[in-house]
Amino acid sequence: MSRPADTKTATMKKTELKHFEDRLLKERARALKELGHYDESFSETPQSSDGDLSAYSFHMADQGTDAMEREKAFLFASKEGRFLYHIDEALRRLYRDPKGFGSCEECGDEIGWERLDALPHTRLCIKCKEREESGVSI
Repeated sequence: MSRPADTKTATMKKTELKHFEDRLLKERARALKELGHYDESFSETPQSSDGDLSAYSFHMADQGTDAMEREKAFLFASKEGRFLYHIDEALRRLYRDPKGFGSCEECGDEIGWERLDALPHTRLCIKCKEREESGVSI
């Protein structure tokens, strides 16, 4: 969905808000599904996942690989959980104040359509995000 040429309007149209709501809900469903996969993999013990009933790996390198894979899965699940949090926060902003959705939380300016379309959960305009990442305060 592309935004009309008039990008300086203060509030979004209902169709635009619906577009972002749909995008956020789809991303939320995807993140929940992904977290469900991680939950399944965490509930399996290393022995049950490969059919081995022994509590010991055959080799120390196997133990290290198993530990590394569990740690990697945990990090991915943690990242997905943070993403889900940001999606939920964006939906709260959208439902709480539809007229203010798409405004930067730092400066109050409108977040660019392209940025909001690429990252519907964003809360900062590109200028404020660059300042945040560089560590420069306003």
